[in-house]
Amino acid sequence: MRTIKRALISGGAGFVGSHLCEQLLRDGVSVVCLDNLCTGLRSNIKLLEEHPDFRWVDHDAVEPWPELGDFDLVAHLACPASPVDYAELGIETLRVGSEGTRHALDVALAKGARFLLASTSEVYGDPTEHPQRETYWGNVNSIGPRSVYDESKRFSEAITVAYRRYHGVDTTIARIFNTYGPRMRPDDGRMIPTFIHQALTNRPLTVSGSGQQTRSICHVTDTVRGLSALAHSHHEGPVNIGNPIELSVWNVATKILESTGSSSPIEYHDAVIDDPQKRCPDITLARSELGWEPLIGADEGLASTIEWFRSGLAVSALESNHL
Repeated sequence: MRTIKRALISGGAGFVGSHLCEQLLRDGVSVVCLDNLCTGLRSNIKLLEEHPDFRWVDHDAVEPWPELGDFDLVAHLACPASPVDYAELGIETLRVGSEGTRHALDVALAKGARFLLASTSEVYGDPTEHPQRETYWGNVNSIGPRSVYDESKRFSEAITVAYRRYHGVDTTIARIFNTYGPRMRPDDGRMIPTFIHQALTNRPLTVSGSGQQTRSICHVTDTVRGLSALAHSHHEGPVNIGNPIELSVWNVATKILESTGSSSPIEYHDAVIDDPQKRCPDITLARSELGWEPLIGADEGLASTIEWFRSGLAVSALESNHL
């Protein structure tokens, strides 16, 4: 396993990014977080800022990056990741996947650092292969409403591989499947925070389409363990990081209703354009090469996430970010 003493994390104030910063600090790594809070929250890193080995740099990843010292790891997580965000910030999403990824790779090249790209299961599109293996090329609409995110990540993967091939950068790619947990924004727009917020406020749970489309949900603690394992490895990726237990959207909604004790009804709305009907990772590679697999089941993970939302932390974090 490689040694990492100092890491640069773009998007480190985001949902997954802040948890990764926290995990690395816990492991004794000095962390620099680069984030302009476009979709991240200052509250996500407020406690981390008290740590002597943590530094936040307010900077837009699409602009040339400042000199920040030497690093053993550059992890590029900066990107609007929720449908609500990238629908509003389409050009910004494409730019952070292209220009932002190039800047991150240039830092890794200059510093001789390991480079970790946080990619997504969305590169598989609405898959015709099930479950999805890393060798699957995907079924993606390159001009659809979701394309700003899908193609941003697909380009990010392509330029990452190009820097490895042409410049010898030590790169790896994680394809992250649906991740959830504390620090998700209640207005995030993704399935789980939306359902939880609706259930806790006694509003109907809005399910798009039939509700029979499937997702595999992975608690953020497990996702971050996978990212850390990949960063510390010598594997070039891509590697699926997700939970191979497949659940229907309707099943997730009913689990949340049961766990919250809410009497909210389920309302069915028109299906979202290009919404994947099947989503489930094959994690054979992660198990064999990283010794990683998720440990937190859906019932346990949803219960802890609901408790965090119920405590009011989600709403107060969102409000404090706009003060």
